[in-house]
Amino acid sequence: MTLEGLDELDRRIIHALQQDARGASSQTIADAAGVSASTVRNRIQRLEESGVVRGYHADVDYERAGYQLYTLVVCTAPVPRREELAAAALEVPGVVRVEEVMTGAENVHVFVVGRDSDDLSRIGRDLDELGLEVVDEDLIRSVHSGPFHGFDVDRPDES
Repeated sequence: MTLEGLDELDRRIIHALQQDARGASSQTIADAAGVSASTVRNRIQRLEESGVVRGYHADVDYERAGYQLYTLVVCTAPVPRREELAAAALEVPGVVRVEEVMTGAENVHVFVVGRDSDDLSRIGRDLDELGLEVVDEDLIRSVHSGPFHGFDVDRPDES
C-alpha cells in the first residue's frame, strides 16, 4: 500500500492512532468519520497487514523507571553492512531503538538505556564488537512526539 492507496478514512484512522493509540476506540473514530465501527476495525486490520501501521508502543519515562541514562549513541557502519549491523545492535541489552540514516558517515543512531556509566560503557563495547564505530554519545534530556499532520484530514493541506 502506498500513499496513493490511502483514502481520507485511512488517514483519519492513522492520525487518531498516532494521537492516542490506546484511547482511540474504533467506535470513537467511526463516530468522527461517519462510518461504522466494524468498517474502522477492518481498515485498521488492513493497515496493519499491509505494514502501514507497524505496531503500538508504550512511551516509557526511563528516568522514572529507575534508568537515569537515556542516551543516543551515534555510530558509523560500512554502508554494505548498515542494515545488518543496525538489526544486530537492537539485540544488545540496553538498546531500545536503532535508526539507519541514509547519508553521511554517522549512519546508525542507537538509543540506549542504562542505570549508570558502567552500563553505557558495556553497551559501547558491545556495539564496537559488532562492527559499529561509536562516534558520539549524547545524553537525552527529554523526547517530544506527536502525530504527523499530513494524516489530519480536518487540517487544511499546507502544500
